[in-house]
Amino acid sequence: MQTITVVGSGVMGKGIAYTSAISGFKVFLNDISEEVLGRAKEEIFGLLEGSRQKGFITEEQYASATENLTFETDLEQAAKDADLVIEAVLEKIELKIDIFKRLDKICRPETILATNTSTMSPTEIGAQTSRPEKVIAMHFFNPVHKMKLIELIRGLETSDETVQIVKEVSERLKKETVEVNEFPGFVTSRMNCMIGNEAMNMLMEGVASAEDIDKALKLGLNHPMGPLELADLVGLDTRLRNMEYLYQTLGEKYRPSPILLKYVKAGRLGKKSGSGFYNYS
Repeated sequence: MQTITVVGSGVMGKGIAYTSAISGFKVFLNDISEEVLGRAKEEIFGLLEGSRQKGFITEEQYASATENLTFETDLEQAAKDADLVIEAVLEKIELKIDIFKRLDKICRPETILATNTSTMSPTEIGAQTSRPEKVIAMHFFNPVHKMKLIELIRGLETSDETVQIVKEVSERLKKETVEVNEFPGFVTSRMNCMIGNEAMNMLMEGVASAEDIDKALKLGLNHPMGPLELADLVGLDTRLRNMEYLYQTLGEKYRPSPILLKYVKAGRLGKKSGSGFYNYS
């Protein structure tokens, strides 16, 4: 495994590309427009420079990463020589399936195709390709360069060889892995969505302020971030899509909180829009 292609240059895509580049991989980052990729390049190179100045990465890692990063709008050019492709687009199953169908035609037969989904089925995605045994979910966490875990989720046809190769790649990325059998929400998303949704309901009911709900979980239950802070970081639109999928697949206990629906309709999407449960302006 030498070349990784990341499809999607949002928060997760940028983080996966950065982490792969400082770990010695040749990285192609793909998105649909030069403008979007230009912003991603600026942010990644800014993070590289900051990490170099603070001593988080060596001069050698910095030089290697800047040399090995390529930003490409043409999916075929970005993925044709990849050993591993990691898709990191919106949590929309139709979009993911469309990308995997295209990748299946573009990539070499031995290329592994991974989805960075937090809830969706690698079995369903892999079934749309001619290589379901080489399709797996790699669920990274935000911010990717700081969070130590990758959930590896097998599809029904995912081979042992694919799992082992992806574990080895994860080790090179300096990550720990857990292997999860496919089920909606896997391990962490089911728990996070449940806790976050209850925190939103408590805020809506006036049980406590957003600040005090988050403080209670950080200091009382030793969570590193409060559930409302975390939802703002993830993006409330993303959290709503996750909740709607879990509600459809797992039932009533995952019904999205009304306040989450209201905030998304109002355009209060969290940190990326400047306001959510907190104001970031």
